[in-house]
Amino acid sequence: MRIANLTSHILNPFVVSLVVILLLAFESASSIADALKWALILIAVSILPVFSVMVYLARSGRLDGIFTSVRGQRTKVYALATVCAVVAGIIITCLGAPLVLRATFVAGLSAVVVFMCVNLWWKISLHIAFVAASVTVLVILYGPIGAISVVFLPLIAWARIESGHHSPAQVTGGAVLAAVITVVAFYLFGLV
Repeated sequence: MRIANLTSHILNPFVVSLVVILLLAFESASSIADALKWALILIAVSILPVFSVMVYLARSGRLDGIFTSVRGQRTKVYALATVCAVVAGIIITCLGAPLVLRATFVAGLSAVVVFMCVNLWWKISLHIAFVAASVTVLVILYGPIGAISVVFLPLIAWARIESGHHSPAQVTGGAVLAAVITVVAFYLFGLV
């Protein structure tokens, strides 16, 4: 159980998002300065607000934890993430961000909206959804080299099930939905 919790904390949605944003910013930008600009904008608008609010809500007792397991408490998080993704998408579109970053944020926004709707009836694993979406992006962009990241899927799936946060169906649902949404978004942007 301890290793499962540690794995969940290391491969949490915020860390996974941070790594993917940095990787994609440096992959798609024309210079290091440009990559840093995109990474900082996206982190400031999408990751930091959600993380900060979740920490505040958890510390004030309004969430059972930063990564809340209570389905009813997740609605607030989904709503905030939706607003942040829309704002980030508008900003990067207006500023002319690289296509890969725009496709990634459309995929992220689409996933948040779909997961928010699913959350009305059923809890889905966001941990594995973020990992599955990230793996999908890496496979699309880097092919066989990106496919190496697939090793993280069974690891986070095991961690979420072993720690008692999700059932196998919730883990599978999160992974499949995130991967499909990502492929569709990248296809619509002409990247698949």
